Formats: sequence, structure tokens, C-alpha cells
Amino acid sequence: MRSIVGDLLQLRLADASGPMNRRLYQGIREAILEGAIAADTRLPATRDLAAELGIARNTVVHVYSQLQAEGYTRSRQGNGTFVNASLPDSYLASGRRSRQASAAAPRPALSPRGAAIVEGVSASPYQWGAFMPGVPDLTEFPHKKFARIHSALWRNPAPDLLTYAYGGGLPALREALAQHLAITRSIDCDPEQILITEGSHQAIDLVTRILGDAGDTAWTEDPGYWGARSVFHANGVRTVRLPVDEEGMRVPADAGSAPPRFIFVTPSHQYPLGPVMSLARRRQLLALARQAGSWIIEDDYDSEFRFSGRPIASLLGLEPDAPVIYLSTFSKTLYPGLRVAYLVLPKSLTAAFQAAHAELYREGHLMTHAALAAFISEGHYAAHIRRMRMLYGRRRAMLVNLIERRLGADWLYRDASQAGLHLVLNLPDGMDDLRVVEEARARGVLTRPLSRYYAGEEGRRSGLLLGYACVPEHDIARKFEVLLDALAEVARPADRVSIRP
Repeated sequence: MRSIVGDLLQLRLADASGPMNRRLYQGIREAILEGAIAADTRLPATRDLAAELGIARNTVVHVYSQLQAEGYTRSRQGNGTFVNASLPDSYLASGRRSRQASAAAPRPALSPRGAAIVEGVSASPYQWGAFMPGVPDLTEFPHKKFARIHSALWRNPAPDLLTYAYGGGLPALREALAQHLAITRSIDCDPEQILITEGSHQAIDLVTRILGDAGDTAWTEDPGYWGARSVFHANGVRTVRLPVDEEGMRVPADAGSAPPRFIFVTPSHQYPLGPVMSLARRRQLLALARQAGSWIIEDDYDSEFRFSGRPIASLLGLEPDAPVIYLSTFSKTLYPGLRVAYLVLPKSLTAAFQAAHAELYREGHLMTHAALAAFISEGHYAAHIRRMRMLYGRRRAMLVNLIERRLGADWLYRDASQAGLHLVLNLPDGMDDLRVVEEARARGVLTRPLSRYYAGEEGRRSGLLLGYACVPEHDIARKFEVLLDALAEVARPADRVSIRP
């Protein structure tokens, strides 16, 4: 059986010259100094290493003895030879010089596009805990049921589930999704119109690359989802942010004079404020897109969680042959780490998108697709959504009650949707929501600042996105008290923050 150290030395010996004992000694010593063989690593037994390298065992014994004498290694009787954590000073100095020279070497600069992406980052390293928005309760996922399905598949996996894929995802999953969408979202589509992606960002990236060019324009909501804006910008598409009111995105009166290539909207539950796009606005967008040759990207990210009223029909299902590309994800209904989203495409685009998706991203994860298809077909997915809808509804009601009782009804941003995984807490004009977020994080509570979702200063509001889905009922009140402490720390006298008992 070959060892990693043996493979490493095999390469180094091939590139060196001179007597074998000298080549082996230098190869091991340099690998130790460079960190390629880490401290406390157990070196192969002399007999094993000699067999791997095809050399005499006495040569290996001699080199090991020399390394131990110089302080590079230590030997334990009956336990093997190990690399020392502390190495000889003279060689340490040489190693430091080498590392310093490497660190001083000029690094290639980022491209302007790369620098813009990095400078505009809004993704948070903190993704779990009260009151992180957009995160479901991962502890409530039916792990055992999903694991049972997955294990059954792995007992005798079909070879075609373990190789590259082509066609936009496993047909069984696309069939299950087509049936699910027909029942829940009034979307009548063939399974071939569905394309499975690794998350919403990849879906938006694919649409932008295949249907757009650098220099095109995309309308997005203001405030709106930062992730879509980042993907557009990365592909050279300029975004025009349109304000949002109680009816959703406000279309400019002169829209026909400079129509966009893309219109990115969240009509069923606007992100982050929450209003539902009115029927009049939906008709207006559809008419504009048909006339101008624009594509509407409908992001339906959490419509499953509506706590009152009738379900909201999708924009895609409103008219036949609508110029709409529908986007949804399992990140909110199941768990974000699943990294499964999907597009519903017009029939005329399916072949091109399937080819481009396979070319750009090299599809895979078909075992996950198969498990998810069975999870949906056996009824577990619908049952899980029903159960979580009730659970999240209770948590939302608890948080609303706390806000109204401790701060007052004016602190709660009112929207008619009664849906989703978060709500918006209004802050007094001028209060720095970024500071509140930092103060809360220092106390162990997570939230996101509303101001970061706006494009510019005009119309910008100060507030907090409070996710309630991932907070157990017994913990909501305690975590809210911590958030109140952060608010009190940041509040100025002019803010007139009055926290009631």
C-alpha cells in the first residue's frame, strides 16, 4: 500500500541527481522545512518506504538516523519515526528567509470586475442563529426519512447516477417538480422545461449569460436582493434599481423609451419588504416585456410559507406563453446546504439552456436529485411544508407580539403578505442600523441591516431584518431582549427609544 510521503518523495527523487542516500536525505529534509511533511507526521517504516521507492532498506535506515541526529525527527521504540515540531535553528532561519521572499513577491492584481465583486460583497459569514433572516429551522428537517431514501439508493447505485449529467437534472426530479408546481403555483409545464441548478445564483448566472450581453440593462427592485445584483454586475449587466411601494416594483412612466433586457422581481413576496405585487403591476410588466423583448426573472423564493389568505398565483402562471423565466429554490423549504434550485423555461429555450448548463457547470449530484425526487413523490415534501408553515406562523406571531408590546406597533413594518421567514423592524430615522447589527452580533444575536438593500441614499430606510424561522419558541423572547439591549446602546436622545416592560 502506497503512502502519501512515499508519493511525495518519488517525485522529488526523480527531479534530483547524485547518490541515492543524499537525494533521499535532501528530499525528506526540504519537505519538512517547507511544511509538505507536517510536524508530528509519522514517516513510513523503513522497510515500507524502501519497497515503495525501490531502494535498499539500509539507505532508508541511514537517512532516518541522520535526520534524527540533526533534530528533524524523533523515534519511539516500537512506534515509528515522527517529524519534530521544533526544527534546528539554522535551518529554521533558512526556511524563514524562503517564506519571507515568497511573501514579498508581487501578487497579481485583481481585474476591475473582480475588484468590484469583492468590494461589493454582502454575503455574511454568519448564517445560523437568532434572528438571521432567510434561514429555515434546520433542526426540524426530517433527516431520518431523507437518510432512509438516500441509503436505499446507495445500497445498489445505478452507474448513470454517479457520472456527469446532461439535460438539466434527473428526469425523475423534474417530473416530481412539474407535478408539484401544477398543484401549488398554477404553473402548467412539461418536465423538460425544468432545469435543475446548484442554487439561485447559478440559475441567475446562467440566464444572464445565455440571454444577455455585457452592456445590457436589468431592472431590479430597490430595496432588493443583493445576490441578483452581484451576479448581473459580474456578467457586465448594468442594473437600474426601481423603487418599491405597497404594490411592488414601480415601473417608470417612460419605460418604453429604454426597455431593459431583464426585469428581476419577487412578486409573490417582495424581498426584503414583503408586499405582494398587485395584479395591475403584473399585467403592466408582462405587457412591457412582450412589447420590448425583455425577459422577466420571477424569483419565487419562499411563497410556500403564507400564513393567511389564499396562495398568490405565480407571474408565470398568469398568462400563456408569458415572457417569464421562473426561479425557485429548496433553500428555504428544506435547507440551504442542499444547493438545489430550478428554473422553469419557455419550451423554445430548453435545448439551448440544457447544453449551456452542461458546458459551463458540468452537471452532477444525481444521487441527491434521485433522493429528492423520491422525497417529493412519497409526499414527505408537502407534509414537511405544511408542518413548517404552522411552526413558522406561531414564531412570527410571537415576534410580532413582542415588538408591539415592548416597542410599539409603529416599529413593525406592515405588509399585506403575512408570509416568509422574516419581518422588518423599523428604526427611527437617522439611527444607524449597521451599528445596531454590530452591537447585536457582539451579544450573540444576528440580524441584517435594511439600509444595505438599497442602491443609494434616496428613499433609504433604517431597519432590521429579523428572521424568526430558525429561532425556537422558547428562545425568541430571550434573544429579543438581547436585541433590545443593542438598540438601547446605539440609540441617541433624539431617537426617543422607549422600551416598555
